[in-house]
Amino acid sequence: MLNVNFLEANKVYTPEQVAQMLQLSKNTVYNLINRGEIVAKKFGKVYRIPATSLSFLFTGLDYDLYLKEQEDLKNLPRIHGALTKVRHKAKK
Repeated sequence: MLNVNFLEANKVYTPEQVAQMLQLSKNTVYNLINRGEIVAKKFGKVYRIPATSLSFLFTGLDYDLYLKEQEDLKNLPRIHGALTKVRHKAKK
């Protein structure tokens, strides 16, 4: 039996639904898929587009990469401090 939360978290759309949401033509969505700008999975003759791949259009990153980037940005001050200490010790 499939977990309902899993299905909600992993929502997929048809190219037609994506075209309507983004106010684009269906052909434009198919062109974006073919160019790799929208990640889609083909099942037989039909495409399904995960909701996470749509975030890529707006952030330039897949959503999971975006979350990791935000995590990395939070750690930068700590990393910078550690590097400064190491460099300071190396000069002595």
